[in-house]
Amino acid sequence: MTEWKSNATKPVMDEGLQYHIRCKEGDIAKFVLLPGDPERVDLIGEEWDESRKVANYREHRTFSGKIGGVEISACSTGAGGGSTASAFEELAELGGETFIRVGTTAAIQDYIQPGELIISSGAVRHDGTSPFYVDERYPASAHYEVTAALVEAAEQLNYTYHVGVSCSSASWYCGQGRKGFRGYDQTFFANKVEDLRKANVLNFEMEAATIFTLGGLYGLRTGSVCTVVANRITDEFTYGGIEKSVRVANLAAQILAEWDEVKKAQGKKYWFPSLTKAGKITAK
Repeated sequence: MTEWKSNATKPVMDEGLQYHIRCKEGDIAKFVLLPGDPERVDLIGEEWDESRKVANYREHRTFSGKIGGVEISACSTGAGGGSTASAFEELAELGGETFIRVGTTAAIQDYIQPGELIISSGAVRHDGTSPFYVDERYPASAHYEVTAALVEAAEQLNYTYHVGVSCSSASWYCGQGRKGFRGYDQTFFANKVEDLRKANVLNFEMEAATIFTLGGLYGLRTGSVCTVVANRITDEFTYGGIEKSVRVANLAAQILAEWDEVKKAQGKKYWFPSLTKAGKITAK
């Protein structure tokens, strides 16, 4: 569409299309996976039983379909909090209820190896976006059910994983303690990685804090699983293994859907399953 009119407070395009993601009512499932890279949406959809492209605009590529009978969507967020927040807002407006970040990450603990997974239980809010939603003392926490489902999925798939706090940065370079163009640097860069490491933070990434904060504010479930491609302490970078976090996220969505059915049958709003008796959904 090259010409259209709307109010400016909350722009909505013709046919009810959301401004950034270009999706409308009926396009988005309750379960939504959130990769940063648009190309990963295709990779995610390849594992589904049914998959269709819904939209492709700016950094936001969106597929919807089914896996194991569960309706599911995937929408790329782009890198960083700003574009992630825009996508999250519009996906929630269209019915998204459970959001799982699927990505890559750099570990800052020497015992975490490239190719392993990090499941984030919470995030340090250096994302540059969430402070514009709520006081910075408000926690960025993953929903416990999503975290449990991600752990269960990783266990079933026999992947090595780590659970803990991540740091979401607003910048891949200086925001993660790297030097900028022509060696630009500030004195506070020098201790950033070490200070976070001493605080038992596991890794750097760029979107989890925004997703977790908005999920907490809006009463929506959120989680994150990322494949480690680098270790800043050992100075290794080995790109690959993104399919591991994709498989874990897809399986976790199915596990959560089953748990939701159990809660519904038992008339419960909250339920924490035994991870040794997690249900019938298993990895293929």
